[in-house]
Amino acid sequence: MIVSVSRRSDVPAFHGAWFMECLRRGDVAVANPFRPARARTVSLKKQDVDAFVFWSRDPRPFLEHLPEIDRRGTPYYFLLTATGYPRALEPAVPSIEEAVVFFSALADRIGRRRVIWRYDPVLFTEQTDAGFHVANFSRLAVLLAPFTARVIVSFFDPYPKALRRLRRAGIEAATAAGTPEQQRGLLERFAAIAVGSGLEIQTCAEATVAAGTGPGRCIDERLLNELFGLKLPYRKDPAQRKLCLCQRSVDIGSYGSCGHGCLYCYAG
Repeated sequence: MIVSVSRRSDVPAFHGAWFMECLRRGDVAVANPFRPARARTVSLKKQDVDAFVFWSRDPRPFLEHLPEIDRRGTPYYFLLTATGYPRALEPAVPSIEEAVVFFSALADRIGRRRVIWRYDPVLFTEQTDAGFHVANFSRLAVLLAPFTARVIVSFFDPYPKALRRLRRAGIEAATAAGTPEQQRGLLERFAAIAVGSGLEIQTCAEATVAAGTGPGRCIDERLLNELFGLKLPYRKDPAQRKLCLCQRSVDIGSYGSCGHGCLYCYAG
């Protein structure tokens, strides 16, 4: 079993102490998002967990816990989101300058292949049009490539909560995902930038195909097998979107418990 920590919230940024308490106890209660009063217990015992995958925009509060996790011997890697968007879209995330520091700190500790950059989600707005994304992605690729080997790109998905937040902010939400032509053109530019920076580029749950990119997996058993000598067979996660190719995992944590305040977030 792979434990995803987590699509539901930024656990490393805001709930690291809670996660460590659960890890020491050996289990965690996971609520049903549609029936919060109903929860199941998921084991965190070493013999039951093949790996952890940590998702975060700011892992700095969590770094102090890594020595203990390392001593327990369970494999893990990080998915770190860095977008560099205007504060109107993401009011409380670390600056890019701060992100470079923690990307570097993690890569020094665990290696750049275990630190995966997510440029996600891509939104087309007045402030973040195609020209913005090309320049922004190029700048970030130069800054982050020394500390990561892979970037995963995904376009905005129109979840109702995110649409309402964008509209309240005066942002044209209906077109934020872009057309297939806009997406393809941008992916082709991203692919050229990634190659030039020495990065592997993948897409996340996207129908759009562009030269130089291919569909990827955020929860990737191939990477775990290669890095840690595991022998995990591929099992598509039935709980995720149809186009999502992620390996089956269990997400822990709670929706609505992230403090970053990003307008486009599906989990807020």
